[in-house]
Order: sequence, then structure tokens, then C-alpha cells
Amino acid sequence: MSMYPQELGEIPAETVRVARAAFPKGTLAMRLRDELGAVYQDEHFADLYSQRGQPAYAPWRLAVVTILQYTDNLTDRQAADAVRARIDWKYCLGLELTDEGFDFSLLSEFRQRLVEEEAERRLLDSLLWVCKERGYIRAGGKQRTDSTHVLARVRGLSNLECVGETLRAALNELAEQAPAWLQQQVSAEWFDRYSQRVENYRLPKAESQRQALAQQIGADGLHLLQRLDASDAPAGLAQLASVQVLRHVWQQYYDLASGQAKWRAGPQAAAGEGIVRSPYDPSAQSGQKRETVWFGDKRPSHGNL
Repeated sequence: MSMYPQELGEIPAETVRVARAAFPKGTLAMRLRDELGAVYQDEHFADLYSQRGQPAYAPWRLAVVTILQYTDNLTDRQAADAVRARIDWKYCLGLELTDEGFDFSLLSEFRQRLVEEEAERRLLDSLLWVCKERGYIRAGGKQRTDSTHVLARVRGLSNLECVGETLRAALNELAEQAPAWLQQQVSAEWFDRYSQRVENYRLPKAESQRQALAQQIGADGLHLLQRLDASDAPAGLAQLASVQVLRHVWQQYYDLASGQAKWRAGPQAAAGEGIVRSPYDPSAQSGQKRETVWFGDKRPSHGNL
């Protein structure tokens, strides 16, 4: 994946017209573009990309989306959907209204580049410099300037989405294959936690609540795996594809050494394998440096649980 710097460019006229009509007073995303302009440019991230290969999606746009994602408390998938669906985000990013956006995996891959090259500070340094130049903040103020806080927040939300959807996918397949057995293994609270896609509701904003949810999902998943491995479990259930993905994801996202599922600060993969980011396309994984990681989105057509 290579990077060929592109100019910020003008906002498409039709995008401007529709956005102004829909939001006469503007939105945070629109004000970010109007008042701060070119906060990020591709040149800021040029050293993170190879000079050969297929052109990368504009890094400056991924940086802006990361900031907007943080302010709206969105997972990677939700942020990518916002790029496709929200007029004010298209305005901020200078996109045509018909622009199809990008796969949500590019946000994770962009963060990975920043972290691997120890370039996290660039995410906020450029923003703070422009704000100070415009007089929006004063030198020596108490504004948070830690870019790792932004990256950790959006990464944590997306990791939570991944484990939640992985467990939900396994429960849906088990509900089709052995509904009576599954009903005996779970409580009514499981339906409340896993009946809807994780992206369909807001994940907790408080760190303590996110940690508690991650631990709850981990405990539920481990309980299910233990029941599937029991001698009285119906034959074949432990070999279902979704169950195998569940087992693999739990090994990456949780520390299982103590017999409990302890949420990791970040997923860990064994040597030679990548991190699973979507249970619906487990072959699409992140973990390779200086290469594009493109994830499919095989959404389940069933919703039994």
C-alpha cells in the first residue's frame, strides 16, 4: 500500500448545498472543516506508507474520521457507516453525496500504522497547533493533549464490538442447530445482551462500564465454550464454524490462563497469525505491517437469538 499525497480540495458544490440546507447552523463536523480547514494533510503521514503498491485511502481523511469517531463515541464500523450516511461528515471530508466511503477495517489499519511507528502524537499535535494559531486554546491550558487516549478509546470500542458480535454469531448458529440444548445453557439476561447487533446500540462511554461489559461478554463466551466441551454436549456443536471462531477470538482478546476470561488491553495473536476483526469474515485479519488489510462484512441473515 503506497501513499500519493492529495490536496485537500474544495467541497463538492452539491454537498455544500444539501448540507447547508439540512443544517443551517452547521454541526461539529461542518465547523471542523469551516473553521479549521486543512487540519491534516497527507504529507503528515507520508512516512507511514510505502512508496510502492496500490494507492492508500487518503490518510488525512482517516485522521479526521478518527477524531469525529472519538467525539461521537463510535466503533470503527459505526464511523465508516457515518461516512457513507451522514451529510455533515461528507461535508467535513469533502466527499460527493454519492461517495460510498471505505471499509471499516481501514480505521484499525490506520491506527496500527500510527502505533507501530510511534506517531500517535501527530493525531492531536496538528489539531492543537491550528487551534492555538486561531486562538481557540491557550498555551499552558488544561486541554487533554494525549493522542493515545483518543486511539485507545476508539480501539476499545471496536474491540468490544468484535467480541460481542463473535459471541452473538455463535449463539445464532447454535440456536438453529440445537435450540433446546442452548436454552438450558443460558439465562434470560443473555437475550437482552445479545439479541441485537452490538453496533445497533451505543457502547458505554465510561471506561469502568466498558471494562465491565468486556468482562461480562468474556465470562459468557467462556461459559459457552466450557459447556460445548462438556461430555454431555450434543455431538458436532463444538466443531461449528462460528464456535471455532469464538474459541479463536477469545484466545486473542482474553487471557484465559487462569481459567477465567480476563480482558486484554489489546488483542494478541500467535506468531504468524493476524488479529480477527470480524466474526463474519475471520480470514480477514489485521497484523501485517506496511500492507493493506481489507475486511469483508458478511452480515448474518438470521437473528434467532
